[in-house]
Amino acid sequence: MSLIPEYIPVLIVGAGPAGATTSLFLTKSGINHLVIDKASFPRDKICGDALSGKVVSLFADLGLNYLDEIEANTAEFLPCLGISFVAPNGKCLSVPFRTKVAGRETAAGFISKRINFDRFLVDHLEPTRLIQQCELLSFERKADGIHALVKYAGETYPIRTEIIVGAEGDRSLVAKQLAGFVKSKNHYSAAVRAYYSGVTPGPDERHIELLFLKEALPGYLWVFPLPNGQWNVGVGMLSAKVSKRRVNLKKLMEELLQTHPLLKDRFAQARLESPVQGWGLPLGSQCWPLSGDRFLLTGDAGSMIDPFTGEGIGNAMYSGKLAAEAIKNALEARDFSAKQLKNYEIKVYAALGEELQIGTTLLKLTNYPWMFNFVVGKALKNSTLRETITCMFEDINLRDKMRNPMFYLRLLINK
Repeated sequence: MSLIPEYIPVLIVGAGPAGATTSLFLTKSGINHLVIDKASFPRDKICGDALSGKVVSLFADLGLNYLDEIEANTAEFLPCLGISFVAPNGKCLSVPFRTKVAGRETAAGFISKRINFDRFLVDHLEPTRLIQQCELLSFERKADGIHALVKYAGETYPIRTEIIVGAEGDRSLVAKQLAGFVKSKNHYSAAVRAYYSGVTPGPDERHIELLFLKEALPGYLWVFPLPNGQWNVGVGMLSAKVSKRRVNLKKLMEELLQTHPLLKDRFAQARLESPVQGWGLPLGSQCWPLSGDRFLLTGDAGSMIDPFTGEGIGNAMYSGKLAAEAIKNALEARDFSAKQLKNYEIKVYAALGEELQIGTTLLKLTNYPWMFNFVVGKALKNSTLRETITCMFEDINLRDKMRNPMFYLRLLINK
């Protein structure tokens, strides 16, 4: 698209996983819309690069050949067959994933650099729906819609839209201006990440590893395998703790890789392939308003990152699907009020709320290393608990077990 339209029914700000998924589902429904992004793709995004089972299921929901393309692209996508938790005492709980998703045999997740995965999504958008290097400068809500001002090719242009979708990440202008988002260090995680090669694989080569080392609590160090023999390695910790303890995360990560008994041999021949870079993660440990008059928030703009695992791509894409459904309903009803769009917020928290609450509880558990050690120790001995934890990472609905008090009673009395 060479010209900025003066009017578009739906304006999506941000072409990352949340915004791109919203666009893909709107296109499937035949709804006219526009996606703008101030970056030019491919572009890097500091991230853990793990794609959860939600991503696989959403591609199946779109009914296209995304999974076939991903499985065939072994240079950019590595199948993930499970997750391994290392407790503070060094014991490891390996949680395998099922491989049957949406009626087909496939890995339940993948690992892919964001520079590749985000480009993959953008490449599947209709070209006329996306304008890159286009920045949202300001907007105002009026009776006849949202009046936005964007900058493109050195010029400013006005756009009027019925609904604006904030999908531009944790620094979302839409979230700040319309939902009143204010950064809180108690609901925010700081993290650093780097790419390595020459790392010795762990016992489960196709698993992502979360190491809850006592030096990094309440947080963890991660080691994720990537295609072509590379590794995504990083450490994250609650921002409030980082500030209080004056933790230098980059220095902490380097020291752990060089000296920790579980890591030093594995990284003895490792080579740093990128700078160590930092970023912030808006956690879903607090419920923010995700909708209002003429706006919706998706992904990181709505603080939907799992507080325990740090995974946010699947939740971002799932919120994009629900946003597309809410937009379709609003356009059909010609109703863009807060009451109409509230249904989106209700559905997001109905689908993801319990998961985020469990993640918040598990994050708090890392403040008590002995308790974390106890749970991992019990899981290693108790097949029922291992199965429950496996289900927790595969199916949100099965997480009800984790909310049932009897579950914890059985945990205490069973061997």
